[in-house]
Amino acid sequence: MRYRDSGVNIDAARRAKRRIRVLARQTFNRRVLRDVGAFGGFFALRGLPSDAVLVSSVDGVGTKLKIAFALDRHSTVGADLVNHCVNDIAAHGAEPLFFLDYLATGRLRPDVVVEVVRGVAGACRAVGCALVGGETAEMPGFYPENQYDLAGTIVGWVRRRDIIDGAGIRPGDAILGLPALGLHTNGYSLARQVLLERRGMSLSAHVPELGDSLGDALLAPHRCYWPIVKPLIKTGRLKGIVHVTGGGLTENTPRVLPAGCYAEIWLGSWPVLPIFDLIQRLGGVPEDDMFRTFNMGLGLLLVVAEQHVPQAIAMLKKRHEKVWRVGRIGAGRAGVRYVPAGERSVGRQVRR
Repeated sequence: MRYRDSGVNIDAARRAKRRIRVLARQTFNRRVLRDVGAFGGFFALRGLPSDAVLVSSVDGVGTKLKIAFALDRHSTVGADLVNHCVNDIAAHGAEPLFFLDYLATGRLRPDVVVEVVRGVAGACRAVGCALVGGETAEMPGFYPENQYDLAGTIVGWVRRRDIIDGAGIRPGDAILGLPALGLHTNGYSLARQVLLERRGMSLSAHVPELGDSLGDALLAPHRCYWPIVKPLIKTGRLKGIVHVTGGGLTENTPRVLPAGCYAEIWLGSWPVLPIFDLIQRLGGVPEDDMFRTFNMGLGLLLVVAEQHVPQAIAMLKKRHEKVWRVGRIGAGRAGVRYVPAGERSVGRQVRR
């Protein structure tokens, strides 16, 4: 019996890796010291300041992959992965340096793997991040034949004095919100349960209130916010950045708040995307769960001092970015308090 007889095709893996190597090389810069294929990726730190701090993050795409499998469309999930990780370190003011990806599957399909990695490499190039390595694992009997899992790790850097960690946030600071394009990469287990399993909707069906097919709406890309917020970060006036991922607004916002501060979010101050209205209506999902699960149309929150709000908004609009003032910081126990649009008064908590 040969290894191939057990379901592992080394020849297919070799063909895929040859094509992946070409994609990875397109992301290389002068700091990359070795080609893809060594046991480790080599990246020189020369040229960074002496007080540079490395910032890292690891994440996956989650069950959004189920939508990609069903539609047999794999060109966007690789970019989703990179953008998610880039946003995570950008939340601390860190610039991306290099990335590594991991793809595990039940049966290796070279064309699919290359399509996924093409998305990874393209997103890396867009932010000047080198794809220095990765792993493709074929594991028959562990993963279904035509499915895969996808994860990645990013490393970036920021000067120690410029780290954004929320420590300077004070009551009275403003909260600005930047738009998401859709679910990004979280909440898909609930979305699939409501829309596909319980309601039996077709991914190819056009949904008038979405202005698109359900599949296209669910595969809407995870935005990369680094090019948008980088100039604002350089001003040193951002006190906190919230990347709204798993846990939604409710669980992610407190991660940047110091003791004695809470976030007051003004309902109705930004347009909730139709996909969220659809999920809530068809699933009878309580509002608490919606805000604890999804980004609700806000992919990134920025905390700035009141006097710097006009400059921040002007800088964002100069880059043609939509931005809404969606709340402020109050004094009290850390957490999130949701306030209807007509009741914007710091200190008043509205039960939801």
